[in-house]
Amino acid sequence: MRLRLPIAICMAMAMAMAVALTGCGKAPASKPDTPPPQPALWELASADGTVEGWLFGTIHALPDGTQWETPLVRAKLSEADILVVEIAALEDSAAISRVFSQLAQTSGQPPLSKRIPSTDRSLLDAALREANYTDGDFAHVESWAAALMLAQAMRKNETGNGVDLALLGQFGAKPVRELEGAVKQLGIFDRLAERDQRDLLSAVIKEGPGSADKSAELAQSWLAGDMQRIARENQEGLLADPELRAALLVNRNADWVRQITTMLPRSPPIMVAVGAAHMAGPEGLPILLQQRGYRVTRIQ
Repeated sequence: MRLRLPIAICMAMAMAMAVALTGCGKAPASKPDTPPPQPALWELASADGTVEGWLFGTIHALPDGTQWETPLVRAKLSEADILVVEIAALEDSAAISRVFSQLAQTSGQPPLSKRIPSTDRSLLDAALREANYTDGDFAHVESWAAALMLAQAMRKNETGNGVDLALLGQFGAKPVRELEGAVKQLGIFDRLAERDQRDLLSAVIKEGPGSADKSAELAQSWLAGDMQRIARENQEGLLADPELRAALLVNRNADWVRQITTMLPRSPPIMVAVGAAHMAGPEGLPILLQQRGYRVTRIQ
């Protein structure tokens, strides 16, 4: 059995399967005739107007040559004294793979073809061929993990050009705090009810044929700062399932807001940089923080 490094929940799992988690699509590199990048950035202030930090929606993978950083993002990152991310040790892919392997494997699993509706079996066959897997490769792999493995293999993209990784590298020796970490983040998938894991698996194989094109479109929306488009994607596909939406997006956002508001009273300015799907819509971090009494103003 082959266990590859998974796509942890990021913008791709939250939107491109449409599941981020994030966002792992391949955006085309910027060209001279395209508009300059304007990924969404917010200022976060207390009720009296004191600036507490910034919120930046990220994407977790981009191809070589993509221009995304703006002078304003660069300036606010330099002003921040603490960087808050989903996973701090993103560069340690071996450790993340170990966590994935530990959580993903349970012996005696039925064939993937038995874990999806019979009407989806031809799509599964196509997905397995494209990903260079066989049904037998998943005899000891839980359904959620099989879904992530297939999603990664079919997208065929690298995660080394992620905005998260770039921000961590630029932040230098200053403090970094994580909202989840690999164990907690992958554990969200692992704790899904089996029926929801199988819904995830079905969503991946249905998305497979058009995943690259849709990922590229959504990455362009990210570069343009089009949060309305991202919010619409948060309502479709897999995230239209109430249980999966709660587990993968809504509950996580609520938990992150609790953590962020606990940090703020005793922290210097922070930059919160998480997948852009978590910034979108009425359940996104900007709105949730406004509901807590903070002033949140989009500045890019």
